[in-house]
Amino acid sequence: MSYSSFISELLKRLDANEGDKLSIKNGEREYIGTLMPHHEFSLEDIIILKLINGYNIGIKVTETSVVKLISKGLVKEKKPRPEQKSQGKVVSVLGTGGTIASYVDYRTGAVHPALSAGDLVAAVPEIKDICDARAEVLFSIFSENMKVENWQMIAEAVVDRINEGVEGCIVPHGTDTLGYTSAALSFMLGDTPKPVLLVGAQRSSDRPSSDAYTNLVSAARFAVDTDAAEVFALMHSSSSDASAAVHRGTKVRKMHTSRRDAFKSINAPVVATVDFEGSIEFHAPYHKKTQAKAVAKTEMETNVSLLQYFPGMSPSLFKNVLHESAGVVIAGTGLGHVSSDFAKEIRSAIDGGTFVVMTSQCLNGRTNLNVYDSGRDLISAGVIPGEDMLPETAYVKLMWVLAQTQDQEKVSELMKTNLRGEISSRREINE
Repeated sequence: MSYSSFISELLKRLDANEGDKLSIKNGEREYIGTLMPHHEFSLEDIIILKLINGYNIGIKVTETSVVKLISKGLVKEKKPRPEQKSQGKVVSVLGTGGTIASYVDYRTGAVHPALSAGDLVAAVPEIKDICDARAEVLFSIFSENMKVENWQMIAEAVVDRINEGVEGCIVPHGTDTLGYTSAALSFMLGDTPKPVLLVGAQRSSDRPSSDAYTNLVSAARFAVDTDAAEVFALMHSSSSDASAAVHRGTKVRKMHTSRRDAFKSINAPVVATVDFEGSIEFHAPYHKKTQAKAVAKTEMETNVSLLQYFPGMSPSLFKNVLHESAGVVIAGTGLGHVSSDFAKEIRSAIDGGTFVVMTSQCLNGRTNLNVYDSGRDLISAGVIPGEDMLPETAYVKLMWVLAQTQDQEKVSELMKTNLRGEISSRREINE
């Protein structure tokens, strides 16, 4: 949205341009800061200033506002960004939206997925010194709006770009469901010959505390400077701008609503850390790059449910879910427990053809249905133990497995087999 005619004339009269320092006074309140670009989520009567503390603020300007030019900024001639010529390895950046590609609406303070993938890369000029980044937007949504079709679209685009010769793919993605997407891509892409790095940000790109910049640079460096080839999630490893952690796509979970180091590897060590000064250190084995052709198996059984057991959970309330779903993943208590009356309904659902997988809402540790009678009853009913898989990873895996086969023995075998690092071979002690 462009400025109103009133503000356009006002800025023209003041000879005020982006980068100039302005004073805006509304009544007794005065704001002083640098004039920022007017983006598509800025209303026509809003002027954006960057304050001295580094934060941007949107100010409504009316005919009663007093606007003054304090000083001119450095004039930078705007030139079209030249088409980047390949100086080295090519990396594909596949934009999907999320906070990493967002602007703030300075009327409401809300964040909107607005920044294009091209703008995102252009805002991080250091990337061009690392690789030839080829950016495109697949779609622009918040991650809570992700669906199976979006996972499939990403997987198909990744396969196309890898087979065109890129060194790796970076997928900017909203953080809230990034773990689901990384798990889905892990199973869909199988033994991908090149790395696929999902990258998010906890703070939008136009905020001074944004982690978008460092995460993107680290992802580009990891893609071209290492021989690793899996689906990974890369996010800050601490709240400070020190390093990023590279998590295996099937072992990662968002563990905090807002911290920049919100993502943790569960029941597994991080695969690597990328120091923001440039060094990369590996902490776990990984699959290596090959020259093989990328292939995707994107079929998914969408009639799968994920339930978390709670005390007093009514079997009758969830009876339809258990009986009408092709598969159900349950996050049970402790080692993988539910009440005896709920276990009876689970047995009935399995007898009717539903596949049921048991995980633990404890997250850390492994399910074990052999310790107590209640667990052994679940095994005899046909419940598949989820080992140490995250509930959401087991959910995505069951969707993928049921699209490959409906044979009872094969489904059970595949769910209990470590396909993409989702099941640890030994117990990991997390600090």
